[in-house]
Amino acid sequence: MPRSTRYDAVVIGAGLIGLACAWRARQRGMSVLVVDRATAPGAGASRVAAGMLAPATEADFGEQRVLRVNLAARERWPAFAAELEEQSGLPTGYRDTGALVVAADRDDAEALRRLHEFQLSLGLDVKWLPPGRCRRLEPGLSPRIAGGILTRGDGQADPRATALALAEAVEELQLGVEVEAIEHDRGRVTGVRTSTGVVECGAVVVAAGAWSPALAPDGKGPPVRPVKGQILELRVRGAMGEPFTRIIRTPRCYLVARGDGRVVLGATMEEQGFDTAVTADGVYRLLEAAWEVVPEVGELELVEAGAGLRPGTPDNAAVVGPGELDGLIWATGHWRNGVLLTPLTGEVVADLLAGGALPDELAPLAPGRFERAEVGA
Repeated sequence: MPRSTRYDAVVIGAGLIGLACAWRARQRGMSVLVVDRATAPGAGASRVAAGMLAPATEADFGEQRVLRVNLAARERWPAFAAELEEQSGLPTGYRDTGALVVAADRDDAEALRRLHEFQLSLGLDVKWLPPGRCRRLEPGLSPRIAGGILTRGDGQADPRATALALAEAVEELQLGVEVEAIEHDRGRVTGVRTSTGVVECGAVVVAAGAWSPALAPDGKGPPVRPVKGQILELRVRGAMGEPFTRIIRTPRCYLVARGDGRVVLGATMEEQGFDTAVTADGVYRLLEAAWEVVPEVGELELVEAGAGLRPGTPDNAAVVGPGELDGLIWATGHWRNGVLLTPLTGEVVADLLAGGALPDELAPLAPGRFERAEVGA
């Protein structure tokens, strides 16, 4: 049960985004309650995320508009992780590892060459490496690879560990509780109605991932949809060493070594609604894609297979900013960048709760952009 019946803000969603918003708001002296129907923090998309902090590695054609936002988020991670670990006493798994995007064959190499030139034009710290240089950096790579792009500055965090640390720092969570509606009166948020009663508040942050649109008080939420992603956790066996040290990315999969023997392999992208079943086909495709560049993957122990729902949007950019009701703030639609954008989103939402405005650097994420697009269509 919550300790109070009234809060400055209620955050709906106990994933990384919602927890970070609550943590930063509490640091500004606000009373905040986080509510989630799950029985543990970070139990949704955060639980099945790889935790790549890789805006340069994943910079692609047509996504320049949000690249600056993603780079700004990456720059916040070292200080964010250090502060959170100090306050909570728990690890986040943050590491600046760099990344290597690998071409499995000549066709991949041609496509990656074009991508490399594009990334250079954006001023990113990337370098093309021939196959031999790639294998000297990562000896576990297949001798059949055809080259790769080395990216410096990108890194990783452990989403599950980070969720536990944030939950410890936030303190006040109400888990296992369904949010039924956002209460409002005369154009302003007044509270949240849950399965256990009404909690009064001055503001509501909707950070419920793919389920966010259903909470729109007027039925006109942002166009966020679920995109299924299957992911595997592998582990080295016996005297085996870490198969690689950097993030390994290919056009068909990514591999993230946690540094403790665990390896995360992901992820499929499937338009399957709210289905979260792990399928044999999904597992097979991931293992096949990984094996063709890191053959040792076949010797690792398969520890866990999971599936989650990324909150996607029509332009693949998150939705962060004020809603139409006074006191309503959206923090959703983070697509494949939820972990990356966690520090920045938490900081900005806390500023909004304190009466600030959405900064210019986050203008591409403003909720109203979809309405403007419809008007201009």
